[in-house]
Amino acid sequence: MSFAVIRSGGQQFRVQPGDVIDVELRDESSGPVAFEDVLLIDDDDGRHVGTPTLDGATVRGTALGEVKGRKVRIFTYHAKKRHRRRMGHRQRYTRIRIDGIDREASAGD
Repeated sequence: MSFAVIRSGGQQFRVQPGDVIDVELRDESSGPVAFEDVLLIDDDDGRHVGTPTLDGATVRGTALGEVKGRKVRIFTYHAKKRHRRRMGHRQRYTRIRIDGIDREASAGD
């Protein structure tokens, strides 16, 4: 089974065709998506590691829409001042289904 390691939004994801991942909110809320920052590909031809990225390698996906992450509770207080404040935050993500991994074969492989 082939897989790839991609970078998106300051995070790295290990993906293979059929996976569904949540990445930082992107402009594309639906339709095709391509990841150009491919760090590693492991397929039938062996393991290919980029320095830092692989040239000509792309991971294709389809954006399924926006989703919200779990709620994070923030509570701040100042001792001896009677100051208390409770806040919450839900991060927005783009959900993406991975469709395929493409690697351009070069002469050095």
